[in-house]
Amino acid sequence: MTTSLEGKIAVVTGGSSGIGRAIAAEFVAEGARVYLTGRRKAELDAVVAEIGPGAYGVRTDASDLSGIEALFRTVGEREGRVDVLVANAGGGSGAPLGAITEEQYASTFDTNVKGVLFTVQGALPLLSGDASVILIGSSTTVKVDGPGFSVYAASKAAVRSLARSWAIDLRGRGIRVNVLTPGPTRTPGLLGLAEEGAEEAFLGSFAARIPLGRVAEPKEIATSAVFLASGASSFVNGAELFVDGGHAQV
Repeated sequence: MTTSLEGKIAVVTGGSSGIGRAIAAEFVAEGARVYLTGRRKAELDAVVAEIGPGAYGVRTDASDLSGIEALFRTVGEREGRVDVLVANAGGGSGAPLGAITEEQYASTFDTNVKGVLFTVQGALPLLSGDASVILIGSSTTVKVDGPGFSVYAASKAAVRSLARSWAIDLRGRGIRVNVLTPGPTRTPGLLGLAEEGAEEAFLGSFAARIPLGRVAEPKEIATSAVFLASGASSFVNGAELFVDGGHAQV
């Protein structure tokens, strides 16, 4: 049986853990050849070995333009094209107004905005005529659950704005640009914000504010990424798909 991404060449940045890791694994299961990136080689190699044939690791820092150039040079030499690009690498720390530092601001925007911008721009010469570009958003742009998220939320709001503009910039090329926006998800990044030993209670505090009554599992975000990557979403462009259990909707 032919799977939905059979023969596709995909790049997933920030693919060594969490949502990016789940997306890379799901893409391979759906028939794609996937190049996933991460900053830590040992961790990246372990993920590639775990996913198995069809997964390839390229050590890259999404905020480093020379690294982005090297990534697409490698993919171009090996494959000659990119059919699916998931600009997933991102992050950021929290600080309330009055405690925000220039370093925190620069680090968050360098990864979440500059990194996304130059990742997509770097891939542009390789993007096939019906390519799907998937940017990763955040429900914090719509619903703020507590103090300290202003810089992170602003960076993700910029990502949403970029998707709208790029859908216009790429008019006529057949390339689709959409945003996949997860709600709270059981990832190492989210769990890392909890006090040691209080991880489940921490997740429970998010679950209590979600209509479905639980946080997402990474695979649930990954299967939605498959939809946006595949021909099933061939007329979806410039859109934002919330996969948040209703968190930002009600």
